[in-house]
Amino acid sequence: MPTLVAVTMPGGPAFVDAITRVWAAGDAIAPIDPRLPSPEARRVLDALRPGAVIESDGKRRSLDDGLPTEAGDAVVVATSGTSGRPKGVVHTMGSVEASAMATSRALGVDPTADRWLACLPLAHIGGLSVVLRSVVTGTPVEVHDGFDPTAVVDAARRGATLVSLVTRALNQIPPKAFRTVLIGGAAPPADRPSNVVATYGMTETGSGIIYDDTKTQRHLDGLEIRIGDTGDGVPEGEILVRGPMLFRGYRQGPSPFDRDGWFPTGDLGSLVDGRLRVAGRSDDVIVTGGEKVWPEQIERHIATRHDVAQVAVIGRPDPDWGQRVVAVVVPQATESPPTVAQLRDTVIERFPVWCAPKAIELRSELPTTAIGKVRRRML
Repeated sequence: MPTLVAVTMPGGPAFVDAITRVWAAGDAIAPIDPRLPSPEARRVLDALRPGAVIESDGKRRSLDDGLPTEAGDAVVVATSGTSGRPKGVVHTMGSVEASAMATSRALGVDPTADRWLACLPLAHIGGLSVVLRSVVTGTPVEVHDGFDPTAVVDAARRGATLVSLVTRALNQIPPKAFRTVLIGGAAPPADRPSNVVATYGMTETGSGIIYDDTKTQRHLDGLEIRIGDTGDGVPEGEILVRGPMLFRGYRQGPSPFDRDGWFPTGDLGSLVDGRLRVAGRSDDVIVTGGEKVWPEQIERHIATRHDVAQVAVIGRPDPDWGQRVVAVVVPQATESPPTVAQLRDTVIERFPVWCAPKAIELRSELPTTAIGKVRRRML
C-alpha cells in the first residue's frame, strides 16, 4: 500500500527534491511546518498518522502506527487549525494537476519566461501550491525558507515574475517588482495595484480557485459554484463548489461531499452577474438583535482608517442583543487609538447601524495563523 510521508524539511531545493522522490515511489507527502513546537507538531502527526518521515537531513525513516494512503493520493495537508483538531486534506495527483494547469492558464503563465517564487510556509496550501504548480507544469521555482523582504525583492531582480503573499508581506515590498502577485489568507488591501490579484480558495480546493484583479474576476476552468438556499430571504447563502481541483476527502472521517459531489465550503456569499462575493465564514456570523453581521466586510471597511493597523470584528455575548458587535483593534499608534464612536461613524457611512461596533478592545497584536488568518476563537 502507498505510504504517507511526512516532510519536516525547511523550504529550499531539497524540499522540492523530496516531493519528486516521494512521488516517484508512488507515495504521498504531508508537509509539516518545521517551526512548530514539539507538542503542536505531535498533535498534527497524530491527526495525519504518516508511515514515514523525511527530516532536515533528507533521510527517510519509518514511523510506527502509520495509516496507508490510497493509490493516486499525492498530498495530505493539515488544515490551519484555527479551531479544533487539525484535519488532513487529501489531494490526489489528478486534483493537484488540475489545479496547477487551470491556475497557470488563468494567470497566463509561460514556463519558458516566468519563474515562481515560493516564500510562504510550505506546510500550508498557499505556499505549497506554488511548488506543486512548478513541479507539474515545469515552470521554474525559487523556494525560500520563509518571507524576507530583501530576499524577495532580490529574487524579483534576478527574474522571479510570480509570487504568492499574504497582505502583511505585500505591505513590505514594492508589488510592481513582479508581473503578478497573488494575495490570500486574509482580506486584501482595498487600494491594491492592478498586478495584485486577490484569490479565493482553501486547502480543500487546492489553493485559489477564483482570481480577482482590480478589473475582472476569473474562475478556474472546470470549477462550478452555486449558493445554497438560506431559506430566510437573506441574499447570502453557503458557497458550494465542485470541480476536478477539489480534494478527495479527509484523512480520517466521513465524506464531506453531498450526493451530487458538491463541497460545502462553510463560507457565505452571493453570485451577482456570475461574480462571487464572499461575505465570510458561516461560523463567524454575528447575530445581534435578530440582525446578521458578516465580520469580514466590516473589518475591510474599518481597516481603511489611517489609525488602524489591524482589526477583527467579533461577537460577544450580550443579555439584551444576544451578541454585541465588538471591534478588536491594533492601533497604528498606541498614543492615539481610534474611539468606539469614531469606528461607529466609519461603519455607518456604508453599513446599517446594527453593523457598527458597540465596544472596542485595544490589543498590541492579533493572534493569527502562519498565513495571517485571525484566530477568532482565541479572541
